[in-house]
Amino acid sequence: MTYDYDVTVIGGGPGGYVAGILAARQGKKTCLIEKERLGGTCLNRGCIPTKVFVKAAEELSALRNAEAVGIVGVQKDAASIDMQRLQKRKQGVTQQLVGGVQGLLKAAGAKVIEGTATLKDAHTVVLADGKEITSEYFIIATGSETLHPKSIPCEGDEVLTSTELLNLDVVPGSIAILGGGVIGIEFAYALSQFGSKVSVLEMASEILPMVDAEIAGKARKSLEKGGVRFYMGAKVLSVKNGQVTYEMDGKEQTLQADYVLMSLGRRPSTEGFGAREIGLRYSGAAISCDESLKSSIDNIYVVGDANGKAMLAHTAFKEAEIAVANICGGARTMRYDCIPSCIYMEPEIASVGLTEAQARERCGDDVKIGRFPLYANGKSLIDGGTDGMMKVILDSKYGEILGVHLFGAHTTEMIAQFATAMQSELTAEEILETVFPHPSVSEGLGEAFLSAWNGSAIHNIG
Repeated sequence: MTYDYDVTVIGGGPGGYVAGILAARQGKKTCLIEKERLGGTCLNRGCIPTKVFVKAAEELSALRNAEAVGIVGVQKDAASIDMQRLQKRKQGVTQQLVGGVQGLLKAAGAKVIEGTATLKDAHTVVLADGKEITSEYFIIATGSETLHPKSIPCEGDEVLTSTELLNLDVVPGSIAILGGGVIGIEFAYALSQFGSKVSVLEMASEILPMVDAEIAGKARKSLEKGGVRFYMGAKVLSVKNGQVTYEMDGKEQTLQADYVLMSLGRRPSTEGFGAREIGLRYSGAAISCDESLKSSIDNIYVVGDANGKAMLAHTAFKEAEIAVANICGGARTMRYDCIPSCIYMEPEIASVGLTEAQARERCGDDVKIGRFPLYANGKSLIDGGTDGMMKVILDSKYGEILGVHLFGAHTTEMIAQFATAMQSELTAEEILETVFPHPSVSEGLGEAFLSAWNGSAIHNIG
């Protein structure tokens, strides 16, 4: 049978546009259908715009701490955020990156269609205007959407998602953030530096449940020093006109804020385009696929948040690469045990592999834990980032790296090397052959490995 396209991608976010570029570069006649803007949530209203906010927060923090490094004459009390200027910068960054994606797709020879697509069968989609497109293969990359639990009734214009918050042209006087996950914590950091009175309500006993608990606790204390107030074990009952009603310690209480951010997670956006109707298998809200990214229908692949496996942009990039390789005759599979994750605040959090709790659940007492506090690291002392810590988790028999967890300046730029180390199955002894540069924050990692494998670091007692 002759099809209109070899590969058609539904969704133009991180997984979708990368799949479109790679398929076209492989000589496949490729079509990409996107209903909003290329780049998806990450580029337009997620990880990129939030980092523009975080960067502004870091600069404000640096100004306020100028005297500590010998700079005088800075009117730190006069420094503030001009949200309209910040919005212009955010728009400039996102527009440049969206333009770059458009240019890459065009250069590769991929056809981009703006609009919606509904699956009619395994080889056909119907566009909004009724036109049908046939394709030998489909790659579903429809992303995710903000989770709005029905159990929490919300009323009032004060209730925002991250999308609306990123478009505010004023700094909120006060804001209540519902949820202490990655999105909530990054906004808590940035807005507290901007001058907002920030309250975070989290049902769990600690923030950042996906992060090693020891690191998460240090992050919470650091944010508390910056003025963020946490309500741990708080069950939100309702939100109305900026008033949050919650239950904590068995008592119903209220909190009033100018704005309320819904930051209770995201779920795969997988309904309303015919996927279920043509017989694709689901796991909860996600479309099921195997480690080759193939769905229950052989010619349809699923990448990014739509498959619900690891909802991170860089995961989607790699999944797109593997899906296209397999469509082109390869036999590659996706590994999910060595995917790094990063949280952008001050200090930064970066991790890969198992947390201490997960490692002990899997291996019992056959683990070695190494820690190195960054107050003993020269570069961290110079940078003023001594709250941080390096933590490594090893298999006690062979020195296999089970997890690496970093809390400190520049750590998001370091974690990839340890994802590589885990992917390559390097041991602690092999890592300890590495010469770490001095002075650098990364030296702390070498010390943490020494602490875990040999029992003690060089530059720390205990």
